[in-house]
Amino acid sequence: MKKSNLYYRMKNLQYRLRMLIPEWIYAQVTYYKRKGRFLNLKNPKTFADKLWWMKYHYFNPLMTPCSDKWEVRKYVEKCGLKDILIDCYGHYDSVDAINLDEIPVEEFFLKVNNTSGGNLICHKSTFDREAIRPLFSSLLKDNFYWHGREYNYKHIKPYILAEKVLRPSDGSGLIDWKFFCFEGEPKLLFVDTEVCNEDGSHAEFSHWFNYDIDFNPLDVTINRKHEPTFEIKKPENYDLMVEYARILSKPFPHCRVDFYNVDGKIYFGEITFFHCAGYIIVEPEEFNLKMGSWVPMDKSYPKKYGWKEVREAYKKYCE
Repeated sequence: MKKSNLYYRMKNLQYRLRMLIPEWIYAQVTYYKRKGRFLNLKNPKTFADKLWWMKYHYFNPLMTPCSDKWEVRKYVEKCGLKDILIDCYGHYDSVDAINLDEIPVEEFFLKVNNTSGGNLICHKSTFDREAIRPLFSSLLKDNFYWHGREYNYKHIKPYILAEKVLRPSDGSGLIDWKFFCFEGEPKLLFVDTEVCNEDGSHAEFSHWFNYDIDFNPLDVTINRKHEPTFEIKKPENYDLMVEYARILSKPFPHCRVDFYNVDGKIYFGEITFFHCAGYIIVEPEEFNLKMGSWVPMDKSYPKKYGWKEVREAYKKYCE
């Protein structure tokens, strides 16, 4: 836990020091550092180019609550999909506020709503508040916007969430079904297996499978190449997952909608608007351009929204 806390503290310091760098310089320098090439933001054609272009030109106020792992539950419910939400036992603004009395199970899952990582499986009988304090206190202070300039994270109010732990009955690892949707239509599926370590933290290495929407394997690389090391069976309720992704992605030009499918039961995971924060290499180049062609260049939201505008827009949507 101490190592994790030090990691997040150093990362937070690093990202805070980048706050003075202009957005277009930040985009080019950090993308080149990670991927070895520059972005074309004047005439974007590839998938990564268009994602970064949208970061600076497309501002939909609904993106903030849908990026917030607490507020997005209201959006999913508004879409008529309440039954796919993972049971949430409470949300807390500090480690001290975590109320074990309102958590009805021995084993539960802690995560934050405002950033990526920091997941942890806990047990009421052995819960050590002081042991988790450094990590989660640091995560609550983390503004994920400064990691990759994803505007949708900038105004999220941070909370710690306590949720049900998902475990397949056969003892297998959890599988993350990631649907890439464009203008409300799922077009690609990435399947991420063995996504969690035993303690609930995100696994550093997992197996990655790429499919078209008809569940045909794709020999393409999107940061990671398709890895057919073992067979992934198509779930019997696969078409239902596709329909749920279609419903949840409808208001947006592009997003990724993630689900878990445990013992035939579909659970909502999250909505992501910029896969890997836009730090993406797609190969072959033909497929890179194809994915880019699916992202529309829409300037319907040219105004940057603050927290007040985001909240008002979301309340209006829920009316």
